[in-house]
Amino acid sequence: MTPQNLTGKVALVTGGSRGIGMAIAAGMVAEGMHVAITGRNDAHLLAAKHKIGDSGPGRLETIEADVRRHEDVERTIDTVVLAYGGLDVLVNNAGIGIFTHVADMTPEQWASTIDTNLTGVYNCCHLAIPQLRKRGGGYIINVSSLAGKNAFVGAAAYCASKAGLNAFSEALMLEVRQENIRVTYVMPGSVATGFSGGDEQKGADWKIGAADIGQIVLDLLHMDPRTLPSRIEVRPSRPPAK
Repeated sequence: MTPQNLTGKVALVTGGSRGIGMAIAAGMVAEGMHVAITGRNDAHLLAAKHKIGDSGPGRLETIEADVRRHEDVERTIDTVVLAYGGLDVLVNNAGIGIFTHVADMTPEQWASTIDTNLTGVYNCCHLAIPQLRKRGGGYIINVSSLAGKNAFVGAAAYCASKAGLNAFSEALMLEVRQENIRVTYVMPGSVATGFSGGDEQKGADWKIGAADIGQIVLDLLHMDPRTLPSRIEVRPSRPPAK
């Protein structure tokens, strides 16, 4: 198998201003890729740009956008193509987690979770696939969660959104595989980030590192196009004993 050269490849990473998304983007820039990241908070995007900055030979653009809004995603894709000349890789990482019992969850919280974690992925794929086709193929990587197969109390909306994302990814993979567009979904367990307002330092000694997920994404992109790891489950090696 011949590892793929990523230098000059163009990627869009949604939710790339913090956590897993920022780690993925940083790894790509270090590999010489030209990357655009999205986020809803301009201050977080600016901080990410400063942090990634000159970490490698690649370029980094930041775009304030909400993946729930189809028009925002359309503007994002247009901006990426204008800046870099095309699109080779889409990483759907933007996601939220609202953890409360169904009886206590508001309709707005339910809609926000499903619209971000599932509809947002549809919006990005719907608008990115024509650009990938123009390049003769590409890669779509969806960041899901083990919660998509292992439900737990207080996470009905989150688990449902990730289970839906898993099914969406598998169907999409079958739709576009003959066009040289590969689709993989990555299902991490506990990752040391500030996701859902958590403390990124809590459990950092045993949780998966965000950079570890970034490395998995790079490994997928390096893999010979003849091979497709369509689903990847990732767990902490030694979580605390219960």
